[in-house]
Amino acid sequence: MKHRSTRDTVHDLRDGGYLIEVSDPVDPHLEMAEIQRRVYAGGGPAVLFTNPIGTSFPMVSNLFGSIEQARYLFRETLESVRRLIEVKLDPSAVPKRPLRYAGVPLTALRMLPKFTRRGAVCGGRCQVTDLPMLTSWPDDGGAFVTLPQVLSSDPDDPQNLMKVNLGMYRVQLSGNEYASDETGLHYQIHRGIGVHHKRALARSQPLDVTITVGGSPAMTLAAVMPLPEGLTELTFAGALAGRRIGMVRGDHAPVYGDADFAIVGSVDPNVTKPEGPFGDHLGYYSLRHPFPVLKVRHVWHRKDAIWPFTVVGRPPQEDTTFGQLIHELTDPIIPTVIHGVKAVHAVDAAGVHPLLLAIGSERYMPYLEEKAPQELLTQANAILGNGQLSLAKYLMIADDPDDRLDLHNIEEFLCYVLSRFDPSRDLHFQTQTTIDTLDYSGEGFNRGSKVVIAAAGPVRRELPTELPGELELPEGFKSPRVVMPGVLAVEANAYRHDDGRSDLGRFCEAFSAADSIAKFPLITIVDDSDFASRNLSNWLWNTFTRSNPATDISGIESDTVAKHWGCRGSVVIDARFKPWQAPGLIEDTETIKKVDARAARGGALAKYL
Repeated sequence: MKHRSTRDTVHDLRDGGYLIEVSDPVDPHLEMAEIQRRVYAGGGPAVLFTNPIGTSFPMVSNLFGSIEQARYLFRETLESVRRLIEVKLDPSAVPKRPLRYAGVPLTALRMLPKFTRRGAVCGGRCQVTDLPMLTSWPDDGGAFVTLPQVLSSDPDDPQNLMKVNLGMYRVQLSGNEYASDETGLHYQIHRGIGVHHKRALARSQPLDVTITVGGSPAMTLAAVMPLPEGLTELTFAGALAGRRIGMVRGDHAPVYGDADFAIVGSVDPNVTKPEGPFGDHLGYYSLRHPFPVLKVRHVWHRKDAIWPFTVVGRPPQEDTTFGQLIHELTDPIIPTVIHGVKAVHAVDAAGVHPLLLAIGSERYMPYLEEKAPQELLTQANAILGNGQLSLAKYLMIADDPDDRLDLHNIEEFLCYVLSRFDPSRDLHFQTQTTIDTLDYSGEGFNRGSKVVIAAAGPVRRELPTELPGELELPEGFKSPRVVMPGVLAVEANAYRHDDGRSDLGRFCEAFSAADSIAKFPLITIVDDSDFASRNLSNWLWNTFTRSNPATDISGIESDTVAKHWGCRGSVVIDARFKPWQAPGLIEDTETIKKVDARAARGGALAKYL
C-alpha cells in the first residue's frame, strides 16, 4: 500500500475493483459535481476523469465513496493507528495487554514528520488559473478546492514540525474580488489555524500558509480528524500512511513533499475579501463574508499529478465516510477522554454539528429512589467544552445503566430519551454563545444558542404512534403527521419577519398539558409536514438545521422558575425556514438533463447515474 500520490491511490483502487474511468470530456463546472453526487448516492466507486474540460490535469472523485472502500485504502495501517491512539490516551494499557500493543513502538517511530530538501510536488510549476476550476452548485461564488490540506506553521516556532497545523479549510480559487494570484481562505470557529493567525497578527507579520492537494489519502483524513491532546495531524498522518511525512523546508510554510499540488503563499494580517457563497455540508449555502486572503507566491505540482475532489452538500455525501472512519477510530476511546461518557455520535443526517447524541452514566447517589439527571449534566458540560464537540447545538444525553443503547440507531435513542425526560426539568439552555460558522439558524454570524436534553430513570410515558382523533389545530396550522413514536410534525404558514415568532407562542397557548396532542413529547412546526415526515433523515435535517434552541423552542404550559425554563406539556420546536437563513441547495436543471443524457448513452458509469 503506502500510497505516495493520488496516482498510486488510483492504481490501488483500480486493482481492488473500486474505480471507473471516464475518458470523454466532462465539465468541472457543475457537471462533475452532479455525477459525483449520483455516484455516491448509488454506492458507486471512485471516478477518474481523464479528460476534464479547461485543465490539463486529470481529476478523481469519490476516493472515500464508502466505508468499505476507505477501509481498503487503509487496510494495512488502520488497526495499528487505532492501537496507537489507545496508548496515547492511556499509557497504562501497555503492561495490561502487552501483546495487543507490541507493534505500537514501530508505529510511533514512523509517525514523526521530517524535513526534506525536495519533494515530488516540486516537479513542475503552473498558475492558479491552470488548476481545475470545480464548481459544485449553481450559486457558488466561484471555483473551490474541496479536499484541501491547509498547513500553517507557528509564527513563534516556525521550524518546529510538531507545531504545524493541518486542517481542511475552504479555499476559493476564482470569483468575487480575487486576483489571479490570490485565493480565499475560509476557516471556521474553533480551528487550529486561528491560533497561528492570531500570533501572526500580534507580530504584525504575514502568516505563511501552504495549501496542498493529493498525495497519500492519509493526509486528507488527518486534515479532518479530531485528535487527542499531544497527537498532531502530521504524526497521525504518518501513522496512517505507514511512513514519516516528508515536509519541504524553505522560505515558506512547510510543504507536504508527496502532494500532487501545492499552493504556496502567505496571509496578509490586514487584508480580508468576500468569500463564498458555497454549498456546504448542512445542505445550504454558506453566504459571502469577509475572510483572510492567501497571496500566492507559486504553485507546484507533480509531473503526473491528479486532482482529487469531492462535493459538499446535504448529507449523506462523501464526507459522511470521514465521519464513519472517525467514529471507528475514536468511539472506543471516548470514555478515556470524557470520564463517565460511554459514547458520542454527531448525527450526519442533521448536518453533523447541529445534533449530538451521547450516552453518559449516573453514578451520583445511587441510593436515591428518584432518578433525575445529575452527573449527566456534568458530562454534558464536559462534552460542550471539548474541541469540535463544542459546536453541538442540540445535545441529547441519556443514562443507560443496562448498556442497551446503540447511538447509531437514532430512532431507538430518540425514543429512549423522549419516553424518559421531564420537560419541566431536563432542558438546559446556553444562550448567546457560539455555534458552527456554517449554521445560519442563530442571531448572527457564529452566534446562536445550545440546549442539553438529559434523560435518566424509568419510562415516564408511552409514546403515541397515531394522531388523536379529535385533534383541532389553531388557525394557520394544518396537516399533522406522525414522524416516529412520540414526534409530531405540524405544517404552518411561512415564517414572516413581522409575526413569525409569535406563531410559536400562539400554537402553544392553544393547548393545555391535558389535551391529547400533549401526549406527543416533541412537536415540530415545519413548512411541509409531508416532506418532514417522509423519512427520519428529512425530519432530522429539517428540525435541527433550521432552529435555534433559545428562540425556536417553546412548549405547552411553559413557565420559567428561578431562571429555569420548562413546560408541563409537549416541547415545541419552530423548524420553519426563517427569512435570514441561507438558501437550500438545488441542482441546476440544465446540468441534470446533461447527466441524464450521459446515463442514457450507457457505459460503466451509467448504472450509477
